[in-house]
Parts: sequence; structure tokens; C-alpha cells
Amino acid sequence: MKIGIISDTHGCVERFTLAYDKFFKDADMIIHAGDVLYHGPRNPILPDYNPAKLAEKINSLPMPTIICKGNCDSEVDTLVLNSPIQAPYTYVVIDGFKIVTTHGHHVMSDQEKDAMAAHFKADLFVSGHVHINVLEKRGNTIFLNPGSPALSKRTDHRQTAALLTDTKIYIVDIDSGETILSLDK
Repeated sequence: MKIGIISDTHGCVERFTLAYDKFFKDADMIIHAGDVLYHGPRNPILPDYNPAKLAEKINSLPMPTIICKGNCDSEVDTLVLNSPIQAPYTYVVIDGFKIVTTHGHHVMSDQEKDAMAAHFKADLFVSGHVHINVLEKRGNTIFLNPGSPALSKRTDHRQTAALLTDTKIYIVDIDSGETILSLDK
């Protein structure tokens, strides 16, 4: 099993394509934790901002793409994406492994995330929104924020995505290919 996990692409087609080409092209599934097409009023418009082209790219993917609604995703985005934008969370079970994804703008604190993860008996709880990586285990749940491949808010500004395999979860720098964080599943 290999699942690509990404968030906060904000319409940046080249950054999504780089993550896809380097890490996701042989994945069984991609999970997007929201803020897919629109840059948002607080973010700069980057040179590769092209939401229509990103929608085409996502629509052409050969694997299922599960998308959770972010605070910058709108109803009009659902008209150009073939995969539904699900809200307020997605729930995927693969080989008995339960993955809950929420963008994170409604579930901000660790206490709220812990409660939601416990309610769904999540093995992996994915969120985005803050554009900063998290990879930690609390109780029986692994909490992951893949960061952003386009608008990183890390202090070092590394652009990131994540991978889930049968045995590990990785956060990777999409430019260098370096594993930044990893955790056994």
C-alpha cells in the first residue's frame, strides 16, 4: 500500500505536479486535506497559480483522489473537480486501517483533534490548514499534517507532502526528496 497525502496546494499546479511526479505516481490513492484550487485572500498569488490547470491535473490522475474541504475551497471548485470535495471530514478504511482527514480550520486544538480521532477510532488523523508539518503519535492515533508543497509556513520554508506505506509514514521535502520526518505505522 502506498498513499500520497498532500494539503494546501492553493492552485499551484507545478508544485502539485512535482509532488506527484516524485512521490505519488505509483500510489494507490491520494488524500488531499483541503485548500486545493484557490489561493485565499491572505496568500500571495504564486507564479504557478493556475487553478484550472490544477483541476485538470487532479481529474487526470489514474488513482482515486479523496479531497476534504478546506476553508479556501468553494462550491464552484466542485464544478471543475471530478472527485467530490467532502466536508467537514473524510473517512477512509484501507485493510482495516482507519484514516480521518479534516482540513483543520474547525478542529484546531490537539484536544479537539484527539476527541475526533477517538470518536472515529482513527489510526491516522490528517489535517492541514497551518502549512506546518506534524507527525506524532498520541495514544493509539498518529497525527499528521503534511504541510504545503506551495505555501510553506515552516521556518525553513521547505515545501512538503507525505507518504503512507504499509510500515511507515514519511514527510518529504518535495524539492530535495529528503525525508524530513518519519514514524513507524
